[in-house]
Amino acid sequence: MSHEHQHNNEHECCCHEHHHEHEHHHEHNQKSQLIIIAATIVLLVAAWAVENYLELNNWQLLFVYLVPYLLIGHDTLKEGGEGLLHGDAFNEHFLMSIATLGALFIGFLPGAETEYLEAVFVMLFFQIGELFEGYAEGKSRDSIAHLMDLRPDIAHVMNGNEQNDVAPEKVALGSTIIIKPGEKVPLDGIIIEGQSSLNTVALTGESLPREVMADDEVISGCVNTSGLLKVRTTKTFGDSTVSKILNLVENATGQKSKSEAFITRFARIYTPIVVFAALALAIVPPLVSFTIYHSSFSEALYTWVYRALLFLVVSCPCALVISVPLTFFGGIGGASKKGILIKGSQYMDVLAKIHTVVFDKTGTLTRGVFAVSAVHPHDNGEPKTETSRLSPLASQLLHLAAHVEHYSTNPIGAALRAAFPDEASDGCKVTDVEEIAGHGIRACVEGKVVCVGNTRMMDSIGARWHQCHHVGTIIHVAIDGEYAGHIVINDQVKEDSAEAISRLKELGVAKTVMLTGDRKAVGDDVAQHLGVTEAHSELLPADKVAHVERLIQEKPADSYLAFVGDGINDAPVLARADVGIAMGALGSDAAIEAADVVLMDDKPSKIATAIAIARRTLAIARQNVGMAIGIKIAVLILATFGMATMWMAVFADVGVTVLAVLNAMRTLKA
Repeated sequence: MSHEHQHNNEHECCCHEHHHEHEHHHEHNQKSQLIIIAATIVLLVAAWAVENYLELNNWQLLFVYLVPYLLIGHDTLKEGGEGLLHGDAFNEHFLMSIATLGALFIGFLPGAETEYLEAVFVMLFFQIGELFEGYAEGKSRDSIAHLMDLRPDIAHVMNGNEQNDVAPEKVALGSTIIIKPGEKVPLDGIIIEGQSSLNTVALTGESLPREVMADDEVISGCVNTSGLLKVRTTKTFGDSTVSKILNLVENATGQKSKSEAFITRFARIYTPIVVFAALALAIVPPLVSFTIYHSSFSEALYTWVYRALLFLVVSCPCALVISVPLTFFGGIGGASKKGILIKGSQYMDVLAKIHTVVFDKTGTLTRGVFAVSAVHPHDNGEPKTETSRLSPLASQLLHLAAHVEHYSTNPIGAALRAAFPDEASDGCKVTDVEEIAGHGIRACVEGKVVCVGNTRMMDSIGARWHQCHHVGTIIHVAIDGEYAGHIVINDQVKEDSAEAISRLKELGVAKTVMLTGDRKAVGDDVAQHLGVTEAHSELLPADKVAHVERLIQEKPADSYLAFVGDGINDAPVLARADVGIAMGALGSDAAIEAADVVLMDDKPSKIATAIAIARRTLAIARQNVGMAIGIKIAVLILATFGMATMWMAVFADVGVTVLAVLNAMRTLKA
């Protein structure tokens, strides 16, 4: 096991170094590209001056222009040549190489004009397009790599009274580490000493700090903002939250969307067709013209070869091949800034066409934590409702119940103690605590016999209890055999659950369904409060799967179903849905593993944000496809009829690519 962890840690370390190397290499590449572009422009101006002010023949001019051409084009020519050798002849580098070499040598045909300047310009603009692509891809990587900033650089490990600073990858499980104010939490662990607030913005997109103290869990990637913390590590770096998230995001871009897969297939078929069409355009019309009209073959050849070269430049599929994957890449990066991790761009396609969203209730729409929602003391035979500010009677009722439940380990006891936190320090004497199975708890508080429990307990002591109009778990209280009132305890609905449902409806999601194992009355109450379309209660895990199967059958053909759960006990349903969304996955390994989309915080409203980001990403991808194909077809038609210039061709290829890349970069702003 330890060997495996060591391997994991080494792998993590390598990935970390590789990422920094990649970043450094990328920046270095861009700088050298800029220098080459600047030098080419200077040499091109010099070559143009030589052509205009010196009397040189065609061959001499060719050598003058070859200097800037080879400087700017050597990489493209090399890539095109390698593609040819490895059986991938029809790539954009090959098309550019053929088109520009053709433009350089076309001037040697009888009666032809030289196109040296144009040839170098096409290659120059192609490289400027590549520079833009590199810059945009770098920006997209940065938006995903903002998660790399989560990566802690150092861990302060305590050995007795000594502090050793080591790489997080080398910290053993169960070590004690110190986290100083302003430092990143290097590993998942439990606080032994100290209290502070943690900034989780890099993980969740939420700026509100989280207060922590002894016995609380801390998660790698958060920033310790105030106090000094002593933490015992519960995971090695390879298994830590930050490590899992980084791996997930790094691998996300490997999963292709339908649009990307289509573009790849399209380019594979489209490019050979274009090359052969250009070849036919160069050869067939001059032959026809010479055979039928007996016109000059060489003049016709020059005209049609020039048009074929324009055809090649225009039809280069750069704009599509570059911008569509870049759009999805940017969309994933933009979503990750909001604390939404999408495991691959194919899930963007699914999210954009969501018809039905199915929610688990507990821990997803509700907090999954019991709390007191109402206190109804019984006075003079009439129950009173006190829910907002407690009256003295209600406060007394809660005070006694909290004392009786002081030693209870169940969630009801915890809720009562949380509602009256001062009970431990008010000096009341509690004796003879007795738990009665299936009934409740009886104890002596300051000499009074207080019974806290269900209706069976009240019946057994002869207390005349009252039914409650509230939905929830009702805890009845009797003092010295007399009914004193009841307390309503409920699972709390999250603040933004109602907003999540209304935003989904605004986005046109046709059905919102809630599934729960809870009692029908509780399920119906939550469903009514939130306004979901459908609710089903008292379900076992297998029933939830059956409901999801039914809803998948009922939805329209070209639409999808999302299931939202907390990921821990919802793995079967998350796997069955078209897209599984795990909520509040900060620190939950099960959620990160089981789901296709992971929401790092506890806000259901992020589901609507994820759908909106996916739709916007797809819309931008479609805009790029439409723009690229539309402009190319227009210029191809003009080129075929001799109405296009080399500058139009350059715009239809490189200009459109630059526009498409700039448009794709809009996805970074989620």
